[in-house]
Amino acid sequence: MAETKTKQGFKSWWKGLKGEFSKIIWPTKASIIRQTVVVVIITVIMGILIGLIDQLIQFGLDNIIG
Repeated sequence: MAETKTKQGFKSWWKGLKGEFSKIIWPTKASIIRQTVVVVIITVIMGILIGLIDQLIQFGLDNIIG
């Protein structure tokens, strides 16, 4: 009896899972490329900004300490 209940539970779960997957709106290739380019550009800009801030802080500390 428990096996029948488990099979019905699995079938119900699988049907629900398939229903949820059908609701997903998958991005287009162009959208993925555009978003990837934006992320890479922002990452590079942030890296440069962090590097500049680090250099300014180091310069200030060198002047204060030394």
